[in-house]
This record gives sequence, C-alpha cells and structure tokens, in this order.
Amino acid sequence: MMNIVVLTGAGISAESGISTFRDQNGLWENHDIMDVASISGWYKNPELVLTFYNKRRAQLFEVEPNNAHIQIANWEKQHEVIVITQNVDDLHVRAGSSLVFPLHGELRKVRSEKNQNLVYKWLEDLHIGDLAEDGCQLRPDIVWFGEDVPLISFAIEKLAIADVLIVIGTSLQVYPAAGLIHYAHKAKLKYIIDPHCGEYNVPNDFIKIESTAVEGIKKILF
Repeated sequence: MMNIVVLTGAGISAESGISTFRDQNGLWENHDIMDVASISGWYKNPELVLTFYNKRRAQLFEVEPNNAHIQIANWEKQHEVIVITQNVDDLHVRAGSSLVFPLHGELRKVRSEKNQNLVYKWLEDLHIGDLAEDGCQLRPDIVWFGEDVPLISFAIEKLAIADVLIVIGTSLQVYPAAGLIHYAHKAKLKYIIDPHCGEYNVPNDFIKIESTAVEGIKKILF
C-alpha cells in the first residue's frame, strides 16, 4: 500500500463544467478576481460577493464528478489517498474520496464574518442579514486573497510523507498552494497532468503528462 497525495486545481473540475478560476483576460465569470475573491472585495461590496458565490453554489446542483474524480477515489481500494484541493466545489467528496482537504474553503459552507470557527453547512443562497450565532454576518467559507490558508501546514505534513505525488489541473500560479510540490521530498514518483504542463517550471523529477485530467489520469497505473 502506497501513500498517495493528489494535489488538484481548477482543471480537474473544468471537465465537469465548472468555470476555471481565471481565464486569459484575468476575469472570473466577467468579474475582476480581486472584487470577488479577496477580503478587500468583501469589505468593498459584500452584496456583489454574496451574489457571485450564490451562483457558484447553485451550479453545484448542475454538475457531477467526472472520471478523473472517480479514478482518484478508486485508488483508495488499494492505497491510502489524500486529496489536497485548491477547488471549492465538492466533486471529490461526491466521487467517493474519503480524505479531502480543501485548502481554499468550501462553497457549501458559510461562516461568521468575525469567527472562523463558527462554520455551517449551507445549500441555498446567502444574503445580507443572514447571521451566525454570534450575531455577525455570515460569509462564504472561502479563503480569499489577503487571508491565511489554515490547512497549509497540514498539507505540508502530508506531502512530506507521500510516496507518490500527483498534481492535476493546476498551473501552480497561486501561492502558497503552488509551493507545496517542493515538500514532497520522500516521493519516488511525481506526476503533473495538465494540457499546458510542458510550459510549467517544475522540478526535473516530475513526469509531465500534457493532457486533460480525464485522459491524463488513465496513464497513471499502480
């Protein structure tokens, strides 16, 4: 049994129909990223931010895990598999993965604006005036630009003991998540799957599979 760590990004969910984090013009669903994915954007216009994430949350009812999500879950039949994802959807969980750690939060959770420990499951729209039990406004349980990533230390610990590292669907542009690959010192096998990974600056011991997640994952056999 091997200890496999899978680091996933927007590319894996794009094949299920979820918009990637940013496109070539620097926008996300026609919004400037800093307006909808930063703590400053929240303070500037919380109504806009809530509307944006309400649409993202609603979209989860329209999409399903794809074969890449399902294959990762299937590896658990023979190996210990930890999924560390930069995505905020729940597709890995719905595919059957049991150890999923969302670095950037979860769309189907909300939390108090003031107390990050007051977290609630949330499936419907979130509005100004929806309050946590401490009386503060609820906000998406998303880690935005300008905020710390609470799970980053945990992710580093898991990567340090990985036998295999598989990076799927991320351009390794967003830090600190992008720096995680450098902690997999023990891993004997390292893969990166992405249509453009031939252009990425990754260590020489990575096997590059220039393909979509669904097609590329077929080339990894244990």
